[in-house]
Amino acid sequence: MTPEAIRRVVQLRQEFYTLLAAKSQVPVSISRDNHSTSYRSMASWIDKRQQLNYLLVYPYIAPDALVPKRPFILKIAINRGAGSLVNAKWRKNCRGVNQSWHFELTLLPEEILDFLPWIVSLIESQDNDSGLGRETPPHPLKFKLPEVDSVQEAWTEKAWTYYTDSQLIYF
Repeated sequence: MTPEAIRRVVQLRQEFYTLLAAKSQVPVSISRDNHSTSYRSMASWIDKRQQLNYLLVYPYIAPDALVPKRPFILKIAINRGAGSLVNAKWRKNCRGVNQSWHFELTLLPEEILDFLPWIVSLIESQDNDSGLGRETPPHPLKFKLPEVDSVQEAWTEKAWTYYTDSQLIYF
């Protein structure tokens, strides 16, 4: 990734996690990036079932030195990528990692903060067993059918169009 893309991801990640913690009804822990071990920062919380849940914001694809005009697309992953859990803060009485629900949203950097209330609603809905949430997404989504487990995956329409259009040029 280009240095500017790295700075942008770090800034958006921290801003998103901080706002998530402020708007959540449960305490949210935010870990820091650990460059020596390559672990990314994450937000984690314990749900009503005493299970650990976590959220990662990371680049899906980004410009780099070889392809500086490559699209910049992010992912928000909830309960995906368990190898990252080394950074999560385990709490007393935690019954393990929530493996029953996963969600991934692929979006453009300029869309991420718009999705914060929707993500909070989605997390609260899952904790209350009430489906995909009460909020309407702030940008149109394209849902992909789960291929394995109970993974739900969505792309914003802009990210999907940007990605598919760019494949003809950059990949």
